Amino acid sequence: MITGRWIIPIEEIRENTGKVCGGKASVLGTLYQEGLTVPAGVCICTAAYETYVDRTGLRGRILLELSRKPFEKMRWEELWDISEKIKHMFTLTPFPGEMEKELEEELASHFGDKAVAVRSSAPGEDSANTSFAGVHASYVNIRGARAILRHLRLVWASLWSDTAFLYRKEMGLDILSSAMAVLVQEMIEGRVSGVAFGENPDNESEAIIEAVYGLNRGLVDGTVEPDRWNLSRQTGSIKTHMPAEREKAVFAGGEGSELKALPEAFQKTPPLTPAEVLEVFELARKTENLFGVPQDIEWTFRDSTLYILQARPITTILREDRDEKRRWYLSLRRSFENLKELRKAIEEKYIPAMQAEARDLERENIERLSDSALAGEIERRTEIYRKWYDIYWEEFIPFAHGARLFGKVYNETINPEDPYEFADLLSGTEMLSLERNRKLEEISEKIRKSPELIQSIKEQIEAEETVPEKESRPEPEIVPAGETRPSDTDTRHSDTNRTELEGRPEIEAERKAVTEFKEELDSFISRYGGSYSESPGAKKGLYRLLLEMALHPPAPMPAEKISSNRMQYLKEKFISGFEDKNKQCASELLDLGRASYRLRDDDNIYLGKIEAELKRAFFEGRKRLIERVFGEARLPEDQVFYAPELAAELTKTLRDPSYSPKWKKPPLKSKILREKVKPRQLLGNPSGRGVAEGFAKVILKETDLFNLKAGEVLVCDAVDPNMTFIVPLCSAIVERRGGMLIHGAIIAREYGIPCVTGVPDATELIKNGDYLAVDGYLGIVTVLKRRE
Repeated sequence: MITGRWIIPIEEIRENTGKVCGGKASVLGTLYQEGLTVPAGVCICTAAYETYVDRTGLRGRILLELSRKPFEKMRWEELWDISEKIKHMFTLTPFPGEMEKELEEELASHFGDKAVAVRSSAPGEDSANTSFAGVHASYVNIRGARAILRHLRLVWASLWSDTAFLYRKEMGLDILSSAMAVLVQEMIEGRVSGVAFGENPDNESEAIIEAVYGLNRGLVDGTVEPDRWNLSRQTGSIKTHMPAEREKAVFAGGEGSELKALPEAFQKTPPLTPAEVLEVFELARKTENLFGVPQDIEWTFRDSTLYILQARPITTILREDRDEKRRWYLSLRRSFENLKELRKAIEEKYIPAMQAEARDLERENIERLSDSALAGEIERRTEIYRKWYDIYWEEFIPFAHGARLFGKVYNETINPEDPYEFADLLSGTEMLSLERNRKLEEISEKIRKSPELIQSIKEQIEAEETVPEKESRPEPEIVPAGETRPSDTDTRHSDTNRTELEGRPEIEAERKAVTEFKEELDSFISRYGGSYSESPGAKKGLYRLLLEMALHPPAPMPAEKISSNRMQYLKEKFISGFEDKNKQCASELLDLGRASYRLRDDDNIYLGKIEAELKRAFFEGRKRLIERVFGEARLPEDQVFYAPELAAELTKTLRDPSYSPKWKKPPLKSKILREKVKPRQLLGNPSGRGVAEGFAKVILKETDLFNLKAGEVLVCDAVDPNMTFIVPLCSAIVERRGGMLIHGAIIAREYGIPCVTGVPDATELIKNGDYLAVDGYLGIVTVLKRRE
């Protein structure tokens, strides 16, 4: 009987109805049956969700999005993107007519215009095995049946949030069979609210009670510090009381809740009396006796009546090792206030310190160090890089959530047709990579205007290409066109040649141009050189790249580039979606989102400078071993030489000339042979608007970057900000890794070129020279012609 209805009153919910009513509603129904005070309400059961997604066609659209890439291969950035797209489907898809009418009438009959809370109650939620704590959405202080229905769809949508994806993936749950029931309960505007743990996870003899004035939301999301009591589990007697600052509290306000300053009288008084502390303790003990294990409960006092709002086993939240990854994912989702503090630390502390350390490392003349001292320097630089790498993951990566927080608020406020419209408003920030690319274009413009310099660079490149691959080569030496380079076998002829040319005005002018070019290039590498800048062949590669840019100037920015007028329009649209009292906060969120968007790219370049200086020390050590007795053929390739597996062998060999190193190459990742698999179309995520065609340039190693030709399609595993200097030459970008806010997508939108991300096995299924069509609107890459 119960499974055929869409709405079930709490008083009719019985135990073991989790598949129909979800975990939270099933627990509250059980507590009601046992005589505990539960807010009146109803459960909109899973059958309503199933009906909605089937009748509207949403189930098929969700399956289509999930089929773009195997779920197990998706990174969290890709999951966030697909989550936003699916959640947006719910906000844009209305209820079927008869379903909406029936739900609206029944909800109106239950609640009228009373304020309610709309809360998730997914099957498995609040159970002993899967808590889903903090994963799904809940909304408070909602009034009217139509508003309840709108928030019902938002709670349903949260079933497909990125954290819900990640949690189900971690717990081994079937994503496609997910469903959601929703609790709608009368809003209890408690004077005091809190949580209680029937058992202290750090001391089994104690229980814990935490309380705040106002609503529980401030305590749960960390914006309000609670008073805390530790009690004896055996007697309920208070052992310790730790008072809070009591400066603010969350209260119902508007449609939702508001953080307000606490009146002075309350600031000096604990939120609970000793008698009330004991009453909450007894409530926690009753739930433990009922369910057989200590419970984590949420409660609130309205006047003198104690309501229980939620109960779940403590073991799920505090003791399950498998929840560790979920907590890490959730830790990335910082609050607005926390993100503002993080931004200040990054911009005022970490970036200046990182830049200063990179400059100090760059000034050190490691070429003059003894072999033993160089070994020590390699170890020192390794520690420095590891320090900054850890800071990057602990501070910079969480700050990247600022752009995602803005996107979430933008979509919920504006409800645009395109769920990624918010990214247009974040574009146009002054990223370091764009500044670097403009400088490259300035240098290439000077080359373009100097036929002699073009010829000199061409001659240098041709000379480099005649040297055998395994022969150790010095850094390139550009000389004026027509002037002979000195050779080891004919220095006399070279000197004569130089003497004959000495004094000729055109040669002196060329020499000056060459000198200025070399100085400008050295300055460029010092200012912008990232992780690739110290690799052998980096300068040679830059010569080839600059020549390509000089001979084939990058095309003007296409129409897809976001105009300043559009960004102003989007800004005004976003700000106007807020009440006057919240407009300043909205402006601050936009500013923070733009900073997060910019630093998402810049931070990698700053870290890349530290990495480049580490590589410089490694490559100096490698050069010395070549010069010693080993020869280049006996050493690992330079791109893996600084891998941790080889670092110890390098430093041992430098310190002890008699030591015979054991070069073990890092294990190669196993690859599936796909020679017979030649798909014509590859599906990914649309991440940069536009359509373009071109020959594929597949990037498999660092040196491939400098061989890209104008108009080619960049195909790679992932675009690193340290490699985006080649983007102005590209006609399009295709990446295996996915996400609207990853580096390749960001830089593609800045240049207005098509971009498709999240293409499975892109670098294996696409070959160098394949002729591609890239559709950045639909996320489709078509192989128009295979390489012969």
